[in-house]
Amino acid sequence: MKEKSFMQNIKEGINDMFYIWLQEIRLTFRDPGVLIFFIIVPLAYPLLYGFIYTNEVVREVPVIVVDDSRTSTSREYIRKVDGTAEVEVMGYCSDMEEAKEMMRLRKVYGVIYIPSSFSSDIVRGIQTQVTIYCDMSGLLYYKNILLANSAVSLDMNRDIKIARAGNSTERQDEITAYPIKYADVALYNPTNGFAAFLIPAVLILLIQQTLLLGVGLSAGTQREQNRFKDLVPINRHYNGTLRIVFGKGLCYGMIYAVMSVWILCAVPRIFHLNQLGMPWDIVFFAMPYLAACIFFAMTLSVFVHSRETSMLIFVFTSVPLLFISGISWPGAAIPPFWKYISYILPSTFGINGFVRINNMGATLQEVRAEYIGLWVQTAGYFLTACISYRWQIIRSRKHAIERYNELRKERESSAI
Repeated sequence: MKEKSFMQNIKEGINDMFYIWLQEIRLTFRDPGVLIFFIIVPLAYPLLYGFIYTNEVVREVPVIVVDDSRTSTSREYIRKVDGTAEVEVMGYCSDMEEAKEMMRLRKVYGVIYIPSSFSSDIVRGIQTQVTIYCDMSGLLYYKNILLANSAVSLDMNRDIKIARAGNSTERQDEITAYPIKYADVALYNPTNGFAAFLIPAVLILLIQQTLLLGVGLSAGTQREQNRFKDLVPINRHYNGTLRIVFGKGLCYGMIYAVMSVWILCAVPRIFHLNQLGMPWDIVFFAMPYLAACIFFAMTLSVFVHSRETSMLIFVFTSVPLLFISGISWPGAAIPPFWKYISYILPSTFGINGFVRINNMGATLQEVRAEYIGLWVQTAGYFLTACISYRWQIIRSRKHAIERYNELRKERESSAI
């Protein structure tokens, strides 16, 4: 056969790349499972999370009171606690045993205990205390109960100090109440809401996880449809590593370019989440993240041998990946081993960089470490994807030769 020129090889490679791209597009939109992970889940899952956490904060946590003091001062304390937005007093119990039973039945999530010496200690100038018992199975309940009681105790402390100081002016009262003036400013999350804290990280992780599941499911389908259970079919269009990697990557990139706009731009606007970053910074940051996730998914898909395998391997990793990213759990408290493991995952750099750009208004220069890390991962996973698919091409050729030899032997034996 005549040897092809360099330009002919380039032209053939580009044609084959678009052929593979077209085949992947057809497989994606004909396979309901792949369509769910590539289209339905990215469209619906962010909305589900947004609607669940749309209230941002927990309000009116039900609590019960055990008031052994039964004085006007203790009733004033309870009335002020009930007046806060964080807590709702459901009633009184005669003793702690009855209050514990209310908590066991999940009718309340906390108990406020006021001792019998509460008012008398205040009158005598002795420090008194109020004890709160919280259901620690939900940290948000504990936070609300603690905040409400802390605010009320500080407010009553101020009134008691002013009453005993005997000041003659309001300015003296202010200095007596607050010798050191302080201001509490909640940066980047003014509502102290759970949605503004959690959803941006989940949105970034969603891109990686759905790509892993969708590409893995597609790879499992292709293996099941292949006679020799190979990932690469015996087809002249698949006779090259780069054309396969670029063809498949182009398909996934086009789909997720649209999905990323919905996930990273539209969803935060729908639920009025913080968006302080410049749109172009988010676009340029999302490019290497998306590329790294695609090649990462293509690399791991080589190890998927059936449609169900991707579900078993990748689904359970979502929560651990969110923790080791340093968002859900403080990065300084993550053990070094897991911190190093997190650096090989695109989601770690993606979550930290996106949160800093979108929620904190950082620029690309200020997330330079994460940005460079994603480009390094893109190059690394592109190389591993090429190696993996080259290995699959060699395997498919080997199986094709073995099958050809078997057929030739069968024909020779039948001819004899």
